[in-house]
Amino acid sequence: MALVGEEFPEEVPPRAEEITIPADVTPEKVPTHIVDYSEMEQTEEELQEEITKANVVCMVYDVTEESSIDKIRTKWIPMVNGGAEKGSRIPIILVGNKSDLQTGSSMETILPIMNQFSEIETCVECSAKNLKNISELFYYAQKAVLHPTAPLYDPEDKQLRPACARALTRIFNMSDQDNNQILSDEELNYFQKSCFGNPLAPQALEDVKMVVWKNTTDGVQDNGLTLNGFLFLNTLFIQRGRHETTWTILRRFGYDDTAPNHPAFFSPRIRVPHDCSTELNHFGYQFLQKIFEKHDKDRDGALSPAELQSCFGVFPYMPWGPELYHTVCTTDKGLLSLHGFLCQWTLVAYLEVHRCLEHLGYLGYPIFSEQDSQVHAITVTREKRTDLEKGQTHRNVFLCKVIGSPGAGKSAFLQAFLGKNLEAQKKSPGKQTVYTINTAQVNGQEKYLILQEMDAEAEFTKVSDASCDVACLLYDVTDYKSFNYCASIYKQHYMDGQIPCVFMAAKSDLPQTSPLRGLSPAEFCYKHRLPPPLHFTCNVHGVPSSAVYAKLATAATFPHLNDIDLGAASFWIRVALGATVAAVVGVTLYKAVAKNK
Repeated sequence: MALVGEEFPEEVPPRAEEITIPADVTPEKVPTHIVDYSEMEQTEEELQEEITKANVVCMVYDVTEESSIDKIRTKWIPMVNGGAEKGSRIPIILVGNKSDLQTGSSMETILPIMNQFSEIETCVECSAKNLKNISELFYYAQKAVLHPTAPLYDPEDKQLRPACARALTRIFNMSDQDNNQILSDEELNYFQKSCFGNPLAPQALEDVKMVVWKNTTDGVQDNGLTLNGFLFLNTLFIQRGRHETTWTILRRFGYDDTAPNHPAFFSPRIRVPHDCSTELNHFGYQFLQKIFEKHDKDRDGALSPAELQSCFGVFPYMPWGPELYHTVCTTDKGLLSLHGFLCQWTLVAYLEVHRCLEHLGYLGYPIFSEQDSQVHAITVTREKRTDLEKGQTHRNVFLCKVIGSPGAGKSAFLQAFLGKNLEAQKKSPGKQTVYTINTAQVNGQEKYLILQEMDAEAEFTKVSDASCDVACLLYDVTDYKSFNYCASIYKQHYMDGQIPCVFMAAKSDLPQTSPLRGLSPAEFCYKHRLPPPLHFTCNVHGVPSSAVYAKLATAATFPHLNDIDLGAASFWIRVALGATVAAVVGVTLYKAVAKNK
C-alpha cells in the first residue's frame, strides 16, 4: 500500500488488494502482479495455491521481533520450497520491515539464514512508514525473476554451475574470432558492443584485465583474456550482485533462464510456400567461409577431423556424421575442403532449412553478421510454376532423383559425381549416403546439383515421391530388364508431367544387350520426345567424366526445354540467322547495282 499510494496508510487492513504495477513504471519494463497474504483471512491451503503461481516470494519480517525472523527458517521457507529440488526452488527476497523503529540492523541475525538457504536472493531492510527502500525491494523481486541466481551460480560451492560454465565457454569460443584461445582488445570490444551496445573505453579495458590479472594465475595472457579469465569475470559479476550482466551475455547468445538453447533464437520462423526451395545466399556463404578459415588452423585449405570437431565445438551435438565423406568432395588426403564444406551446408539448407537455421544459430550468425536472425542468410526461391511460365529460373540448387532397379549402378553413379572412379570407390568403403552434392557447369555458370538415390524397393505412393527438378532414370546396359524398370517408372510418374527426364545408360564400358522385342532405349526416348540415353561408366582411369552431370543440371535449369527442343530451337535459330544474313547481303547488293546504274 505504501508502494502504490507513496505514503503510509493510516488504516491498514489485514490483507491488501491484489495490484499490478504496469511495465512502463518499472526499470525492467515488465508488469508485476503483487499478491498479499494474511494469516488472519486465509488458510495455508490458499497460500500454497498462490505459491504455485508465484515467480518470486517476498518474506516480510519485523526487524524488532526475533520470533518473526525465526519463523522464516522454521515455517515460511519450508512451506515455499520444502519439497522442491535445488534447481527448481522459487527465489525468495527477505524483507525486514519497520527499520524506522530500530537503530541497528537485523543483518547479523539474517546472514546465517541466507547462508543456509541458497534460494534467498537478497535481504532488504525497509520502512513502510518512511517509504525507505520500498520501491527497491520490488526491484530486487523483479530482478530475482528476470536475472535469477540459481541457474548461474552455486552459493554453497561458490562457483558457476556446470550448465552456465558450458554456455559461457561456448560464448568465449565463438567470440574468439581468430581461434587463438585469447580474446584480444578488438575481440573483447566486439563482444562488448554485441552484448551491451557500446565498446569499452581503453582505460576501462585495461582496468578489467588488471582485476582479472590480480585475482587469477592464468586469466590474462599476451595482453588478452583467456577462458579462465572470462569465467572469473562472470563469477565476479554474480558475486557482486550484477547477475543482469551475465544474463545479458547469455541471452544475447541465445540462452534462456535455465541456460539451454532458446527455441526462438535457434529456430526463427521462415515461410517456405509450396513448390519453393531454400538456398544459402551470398551472406550465408561469406559467413561460412569465415568459419571455415577460422578453424583451418594449419592453413592447408581443408579441415581435418580434429579441426571439424573444433568447428562444431559450439554445438550441443556433432551435426555431421561419417557419411559426410561420401556426400561431398574431399581432398586427395580425404579431408574436407572449403568446396565440400559449402556443398554440405547447401545440402542442409535445401533439404532441412530449419536444421540449417539452427546450426547457423549455434555458430552465432545473427551476432557476427549483425542481423536480426539467421533467416537473413537464406533465400526462398519463387514457385517452380512461375519459372516454367517465364522460361527462366533464379535457382542455384537443383535436386536430381536417381531412379533404377537394384544393381543398376546408382550408388556408383552418385560417388562418381564426387570424382571417384570404380577403383577409388572400392578403396573407400564406409557408411554410404542416399545424397551426394557437387557443382556442375551450366552455360558457364556453377550450379549446385544434389543427387538422391531412390530405393528401388520403395513405392512411389505420393506425388512428392517423384517430385524433383530432374529425374535421372538409370539402367544397366547389360540388363534389358533394368531399362524396362526405368521405362515403367517414366510412364507411371513422369510421362504426363513437367519434370525433365534423362535416361542414363550405366556401365557403358560393358557389352550392351538388345531387347528381345519392343523398343530399344534409343527408340523409346525418340518416341516420347526425350533426349537419347546418355552413356556413362565410372570404370575408368582417373576422374569419371562430369559431362553427364552438367547435362542433368542443364535439364534442371531449363525445365521447359528438353534436348530435342533445344536442338530444334538451335536449328531454327541458325536457319533464321542465315535468312537474315542473306536478306542483308541481298539488299546491299541491290543498292550497289542500282547506284552503278
